[in-house]
Amino acid sequence: MSRDNAPLPTFHPEFGRFMLEATPGKPWGIGFRDLLDVEPNMKWRRKIAREHMDQNEYPITLTTFPRLGTSEDFTAPYYPPSGERLRSQFLPDEIANPHIRFPTLAANIRARRGRKVELNVPVFKDENTTWPFRDPSINYDLRKWPEDDDVRNGAVKDESIYMDAMAFGMGSCCLQITFQAKNLTEGRKLYDQLSPLGPILLALTAATPIYKGFLADTDVRWNQISRAVDDRTAEELGEKPLKHDRWRVPKSRYASNSTYISQDPRLRKEYMDPDLVVDEDIKKRLMDGGMDDLLATHFAHLFIRDPIVIFAEDLTALDLSKTDHFENLQSTNWQHMRFKPPPSDNSIGWRVEFRPMEIQITDFENAAFSIFIVLITRAILSFDLNFYIPIPLTTENMETAHAHDAVLNRKFYFRNDPLPPRFAKSALPNGHTSGTNTPASISPSRPPTPTGPVEDEYSLMTINEIINGQSAGTRFSSFPGLIPLVESYLNGMNVDVETRYELTSYLDLIRKRASGELWTCAKWIRHFVREHAEYKGDSVVSEGVTYDLLMAVQEMTECMGLSRHGAMGFGWEMLNGRGMTRKRKGESACG
Repeated sequence: MSRDNAPLPTFHPEFGRFMLEATPGKPWGIGFRDLLDVEPNMKWRRKIAREHMDQNEYPITLTTFPRLGTSEDFTAPYYPPSGERLRSQFLPDEIANPHIRFPTLAANIRARRGRKVELNVPVFKDENTTWPFRDPSINYDLRKWPEDDDVRNGAVKDESIYMDAMAFGMGSCCLQITFQAKNLTEGRKLYDQLSPLGPILLALTAATPIYKGFLADTDVRWNQISRAVDDRTAEELGEKPLKHDRWRVPKSRYASNSTYISQDPRLRKEYMDPDLVVDEDIKKRLMDGGMDDLLATHFAHLFIRDPIVIFAEDLTALDLSKTDHFENLQSTNWQHMRFKPPPSDNSIGWRVEFRPMEIQITDFENAAFSIFIVLITRAILSFDLNFYIPIPLTTENMETAHAHDAVLNRKFYFRNDPLPPRFAKSALPNGHTSGTNTPASISPSRPPTPTGPVEDEYSLMTINEIINGQSAGTRFSSFPGLIPLVESYLNGMNVDVETRYELTSYLDLIRKRASGELWTCAKWIRHFVREHAEYKGDSVVSEGVTYDLLMAVQEMTECMGLSRHGAMGFGWEMLNGRGMTRKRKGESACG
């Protein structure tokens, strides 16, 4: 215990030996002031990590190391690539955590797939980029392992940055939030209603414009992780007729959700995924045991996958008092939402994990997005909000979120009116911009089953419209915006002035990111590279550029968009000089 008797944060190993997972020592409380502890706790975790590092090391929060897998040295000490576990021509086995689970995951994914994983990320075409682009780092003559034939057999795509190992995906960092539901019903509702928000938050938190020393023409990590753990065989991918496998499987085991699970009368069959693959035998056994159709379908879908790692001692005897085998499969179905039943060995209840967001550079940003999602969940439950859209549209939105500067340049499918019919529309602010009125109370009556064409329930919207609301006069001007909904929720609660002010500062970051007034991390990183004196306009992110970028990230982490002299510094385009107004007693300008 430390820091006013708060429990120490918890640190866990991750796939990459260079990565660290950090969580608070205990779950946050339900009070609004508890939310104000999120950012200080994140700073505390960073401080503790720094105290355990060498003098020349610093804990930074980037999604990927920009030069992971380049032909030059990128590890200290140096290790040669093409080891037995990863068999990557770019990465050494030593890049993975030495715990046997992690290299075994990589080896078993490759073995089940029958070849190495394939990651081809579109390269960003700059004014001096060699075109057509052919990844110059690939060694087509390497013949150490049978899988080295992959690059000679079509694994490499034109105009793409090619990568060949699990570590290129699972070496990515992210921001994940787990919510405790009061019961099973609430957990199922949050799982469904948060699912359509995943692509929106993925685009808003975009922070991954560099892979393997090249600027990419995408801004987020999601598809790269999906491909890095894709263990589907050629038959499951549809490349060969089914002979040995049972199904063609449309998605990697790391993908967007394919199920809705709430027993909500507003859930229409038209929202379901028409391509969903389910193990019908497992579904029948679950339903025979008392599970309802929706939940049985969800778990029977997860169980189409094979386990990737099993420890020998777990096979000696089946212990029905434990859930190890279930968790083995559940934890390697990496969807953008995860529904988490209570463990067998403690009193934790039903939980829902929101997984799509990219890690941000500063603790303020990470706290802002964490708090925003918490407040969204409370607005969902308080206002009985309905964000349902057909699952294939959420899948398409996840693809859209990858686009270069998708926040400003792309539109996403979203529900036109999330409010229940019994909600008093006058409770929302005029123009959906400020949220100044207390919301009307909502009766607990059962919501009606929707009728009419599903296509009339959603439309394409910009992220600014989704977050901040649509202007009057647009075709679907009824959509109020997520932040006005949150503000209306807060207006109806007893929140003290100081807490409300602090919460508003976090919401302002989200509001301005959505409008384009503040940049995403991806946009800032791309701009930094392209404006660097050493950059030659050829899409190559050199060692010198990378060094300066990481030093800028370190300074930004400490100074929050200010220089060390108090003027505008690195990252002000993302943060708007937040450090100047959020300086706390006893802190320097660099926090």
